[in-house]
Amino acid sequence: MLRGTKVYIRTVEPSDATKLLLWENAISNWRVSDTEVPFSMHDIQTYIESQHNIRATGQLRFIICKIESDEPIGAIDLYDANFKHGRSGVGILIGEATERSNGYAAESLELLKEYSEVVLGLHLLHCSIHADNESSIRLFEKCGFEKVGIRKEWFLEKGKRIDEIVYQLCLKK
Repeated sequence: MLRGTKVYIRTVEPSDATKLLLWENAISNWRVSDTEVPFSMHDIQTYIESQHNIRATGQLRFIICKIESDEPIGAIDLYDANFKHGRSGVGILIGEATERSNGYAAESLELLKEYSEVVLGLHLLHCSIHADNESSIRLFEKCGFEKVGIRKEWFLEKGKRIDEIVYQLCLKK
């Protein structure tokens, strides 16, 4: 467990399956996860069972919990981890909409940055954000990520083309 002042992040447990199923199957979250088909409980349970070796799977999910209540409110992921080159993608979701805009995502991202550098020995983190996702852009910029590129008209949503902004953060300077 990695502890901040308002939240802590911990690895996924089997008891998180129902909460993850709800978050993953919320159509409002599909936009940022590129999901098109709902997950089954079996899918979620299989995913949880595979989470214990980031070097083998290239991914690791943490559950974000509020310190005051131990309530799970979201998830933060490392994905496409490449240890040869020392990099990983990062994604975050505060799954409980009422808990957004309280600083929990920023604190979780800071905890993940430290873990990625100190424990995993990664050199950099990267993320890709829809150009119209202003809250995610603010979050990653606040946490030190730099815009390194734009993929023009990368996403198609309801007949509209949306750019993707690519960010990265060098952990080791």
